[in-house]
Amino acid sequence: MRRLIIAISFLVGLSASALAQDTQFTQFYAAPTYMNPAFAGTTVQSRLSANYRNQWPAIPGAWVAYNASYDHYVPEFSSGFGLIATREQAGTGALRSTTVGLQYAYEIQLNRELYIRPALQFSYSNRNISFSNLTFSDQLIRDNAATTLEDVPEPINFFDMGTGVLLYSPKYWIGAAIHHLNQPNESIYPDKTSLIPRRLSLHGGYRMKVGKGGLYRKQGNAMLFAFNYLQQAEFSQLDLGAYLELEPIVIGLWYRGLPGIKSNNYGYINHDAIAVMLGYGTHQFRFGYSYDITLSQLSLGMTAGSHELSMVYEWANKRNGRLGKKRIIPCAKF
Repeated sequence: MRRLIIAISFLVGLSASALAQDTQFTQFYAAPTYMNPAFAGTTVQSRLSANYRNQWPAIPGAWVAYNASYDHYVPEFSSGFGLIATREQAGTGALRSTTVGLQYAYEIQLNRELYIRPALQFSYSNRNISFSNLTFSDQLIRDNAATTLEDVPEPINFFDMGTGVLLYSPKYWIGAAIHHLNQPNESIYPDKTSLIPRRLSLHGGYRMKVGKGGLYRKQGNAMLFAFNYLQQAEFSQLDLGAYLELEPIVIGLWYRGLPGIKSNNYGYINHDAIAVMLGYGTHQFRFGYSYDITLSQLSLGMTAGSHELSMVYEWANKRNGRLGKKRIIPCAKF
């Protein structure tokens, strides 16, 4: 009976999560094209990125997410192209979602130091549940039978769309993105509907040089202030933080929450976490680690926080490398 209760509780959790937020990375600037397709090609030439997030590992069936992307800038066409793949697993891997997308961004120079990049994203997703990890009532009745007599739904595949825009100069940037424009149906049951709500992201920041060096010499040492606001259906959050770039070390501190702005029905202060980040970066390679300290009613002792890793590798041929000396994009790297 206990296994049946666990199975039912898990399925109820799945139905709630289907209406919740997409995976969000603490190091969202280390997964820039996941946040906004307008970041595709915001490099000298080519970039490979990989991200891993383990959210609340102390809770059984915690959420694990992987993201990998490649993007490339073609100066002859003022265009950026991107390929992105994301996988999410919840409930000991029972609920699985995989998405592969193509991105395109066009760069327009407004004046000597100001650029704007509108972008589009087209994705194809697969969502399924591994029912071999679940136990149903008929299996218990039939003396723990290996298979269930319940109707097992087939995996669902669907097409998705997104768009974004990025405005930047050598010192500041601001962007916006809307994902799930077409609100696809992700229900694994053919006779039911579960539309993915649109996800809105507003983000930006300001770069201020610190000490010797400057924006035009490997960007030098700098202090960056940044934000990222997310809204999806009734869920919303705001990340506010700062990075200190002391080449090759980067230190970051972030706060996530909306106290005094967003209310809830439980009488609790609406804040979620404080995140600390440590990164190391060279001219081509960057590695970052961040840890979320839970502040909400899901206390740190219950969740064990959240861990996140990021790796980014950038490269360019000699010709684009020379052109890239004039290409300054101030956005944070983690």
